[in-house]
Amino acid sequence: MLSFLPGPVRALISFLLYLVNTLFWIGPLLVVSLLKLLIPFKFWQYVSRLVIDFIATCWVDFNNFNLWLVHNPKIEATGLDKLENGKWYVVVSNHQSWVDILILQKLLLRRIPFLKFFLKQELIWVPLMGLAWWALDFPFMKRYSSSFVKKNPHLKGKDIEITRKACSKFQTIPVSIVNFMEGTRFTPRKHQRQNSPFNHLLRPKAGGIAFVLSSMGNMITGIVNVTIAYPQGPKTFWQYLCGEVKEVKVNVEVIPVSDEIIGDYYEDETFRERFQNWVNELWVNKDRKLASMLANES
Repeated sequence: MLSFLPGPVRALISFLLYLVNTLFWIGPLLVVSLLKLLIPFKFWQYVSRLVIDFIATCWVDFNNFNLWLVHNPKIEATGLDKLENGKWYVVVSNHQSWVDILILQKLLLRRIPFLKFFLKQELIWVPLMGLAWWALDFPFMKRYSSSFVKKNPHLKGKDIEITRKACSKFQTIPVSIVNFMEGTRFTPRKHQRQNSPFNHLLRPKAGGIAFVLSSMGNMITGIVNVTIAYPQGPKTFWQYLCGEVKEVKVNVEVIPVSDEIIGDYYEDETFRERFQNWVNELWVNKDRKLASMLANES
C-alpha cells in the first residue's frame, strides 16, 4: 500500500494506473464491440456479450487493485450475502460522488452480474470513457421535460422507447442495471434548491426504474437497494485520488419484485401514483438508514 505517500503523489500514481488500465482494455473492447455490430448472428451476439463482460470484469479487477494499492479505505458493508450471481437485478443507490461508482463496482463485482449504468446522452463525448461505455452497451438516455414535450408532441413517449430498446439488449445474458434515482449527485445547494423533504437525499425520480421494470419485470430477480455513507463526508474524485476517503459504510438489501410495482407508468395514472408512493417510502427508509449509519460512526 502507498498510503505513506503525500496526497498529490498518490493522486498522480492512481490516475496513471486508471489511465493505463483503461487504455490497455479499451482496444480489445472496441474490437469485439465493432465485430458484434457488424456480425448480426444471434450466436455471435451472445458470445460477444460474454467476451465484452469478461473484458469489463478484468478492467474493474485492476481498478479494484488500484483502490487497494493506493487508497485502501476501510469499507464496512452489510447485506452482501443476500446477493446471487447469474440473475437479473435492478440496482438503486443514493448518489453523492463519483466515488460511489468505484465502491459499487468493488463490492458487487462477481456477486451479481456486471453493472450497466444508465447515462446521460452527453456523456458519450467524454474522452475514452464515452467509447468504453458505448462498447459496454451502457444505455445513453435523452430525457425530455414535460414543457418540452408539450411544445414537441411528436416526442411523447420517445424516452420510454429508448429505455425499452436499451433493455432489449439485456435479455440474453444476466445483467445488473444501475439507476441513481436522484438523477444527480447530492449537494447541499441542490438539496436546498429542491426543498427536499429528506435530510440526506434529493427527491427521487421514479420514471427510470419504472420503465425498466415494465420492460423486464418478468426477468428481474430483485431490486438491490444500496445505501452508501461517508462518515467523514462525501469527497470529490480528486480528493479520493489524494487518499482523503478514509471510511465508507454500505448497506445492501434485496427487495423482491412484485406485480404491484410493474405497470404502465406513462399511461396509467393510478399505477403511476402507486409507484411514486412506493418510491417515496423507499426513500424515507433510505434516509433513516443513512442517518443511522452516519450516527454510528466507528
